[in-house]
Amino acid sequence: MEKVLIVGGGPAGMMAAIIAARNGCKVHLFERNEKCGKKLYITGKGRCNLTNATSVEGLLDKVITNNKFLYSAFYTLDSYLLIDFFENIGLRTKIERGNRVFPISDKSSDVIKVLVKEMEKLGVIIHYNSRVKSVKEVNKEIKGIILENNTQFDGDKVIIATGGLSYASTGSTGDGYKFAKNLNHTIEETHPSLVPLEIKEQWVKELQGLSLKNVEIKIKSGDKTVYSDFGEMLFTHFGVSGPLIISASRFMIPYKKDKLVLSIDLKPSLSIDKLDSRILIDFEKYNRKQFKNALDDLLPRKLIPIIIKLSGINEDKKVDQISKQERLKLVNLMKNLTCHITKTRDYKEAIITYGGINTKEINPVTMESKKINGLYFVGEVLDLDALTGGYNLQIAFSTGYLAGLAVGEAN
Repeated sequence: MEKVLIVGGGPAGMMAAIIAARNGCKVHLFERNEKCGKKLYITGKGRCNLTNATSVEGLLDKVITNNKFLYSAFYTLDSYLLIDFFENIGLRTKIERGNRVFPISDKSSDVIKVLVKEMEKLGVIIHYNSRVKSVKEVNKEIKGIILENNTQFDGDKVIIATGGLSYASTGSTGDGYKFAKNLNHTIEETHPSLVPLEIKEQWVKELQGLSLKNVEIKIKSGDKTVYSDFGEMLFTHFGVSGPLIISASRFMIPYKKDKLVLSIDLKPSLSIDKLDSRILIDFEKYNRKQFKNALDDLLPRKLIPIIIKLSGINEDKKVDQISKQERLKLVNLMKNLTCHITKTRDYKEAIITYGGINTKEINPVTMESKKINGLYFVGEVLDLDALTGGYNLQIAFSTGYLAGLAVGEAN
């Protein structure tokens, strides 16, 4: 019977443990925290967006880095098979807007409960509060692990599922990168990804808490458009966040040293001419009012003072006295509200880590290292990342599943 040691009790580690145990392995899982799934607990704002109910091609399309590496993983465990897996171990699920899959209870804790219960049912031995210090290897063969307290565990296979660097408070502090580097693996440079942005302009901070829906954003480096999309964003005390911004942050990484500019189209459904006509209608409606009282039909109340200030039009000016030139300046401002990005927030707020262990050194069919026999890497520790919507968790579960199958084949 193969003795399998799994380092990390997140989604990839728990999945690997369950599948390895189902395939007859004696499995020990080592979790540095007092419980499994600490990061999983906070995903999807505590609701846990398990996956996205789409085709394999749909999954691959949302993986930005090394998506071809995941062909075997996704075809072995696609999103529908993952849903079936959870339903079969007692978790009822539902599909929401954008094909996002959640537990029907809206509680990430229920996801963790069924995974832990299944591990215990299968006889997986879970070692809590057990941080692994190093991985033992002799002549490129895995021999086991050593804990921080110098306790040693021998094993035939070791699966590293330690996550990346995002949300370090949950235990993701880059231990897997250290293990990999010590065993002669290449680590691609890491960055926080899927993360809010800090903005230079002070007026942005004045809009803290304001959510804008149905806007279009563009992020530019000089004349090059780095990212553009339509959707929802949020102003914060340091800058901007929300779904649009979080996704944009991933595409900014190659341009982080550039001066990046964010422009917001507040009325993307209206051309410049149509927006001008719309403003004329509102100005006719409020022709006896001051400018500051004539924008309520067009903009959120919190945004109006900022737009007035940036337009340069006197807020007390009567609407019927506003010139065509001033009005066109207002139109262009609403179509191109511009601010300057100073930096992304750090790993504490990043949903995932960009970068990680070079996938060319890993067998994509088994997740086994090509350099060390019996050593496997799964989940966020690898140089794989996807957009939001359940895709990153699908990567974790699918790669964990493959590794679990692979170590079980030796029995």
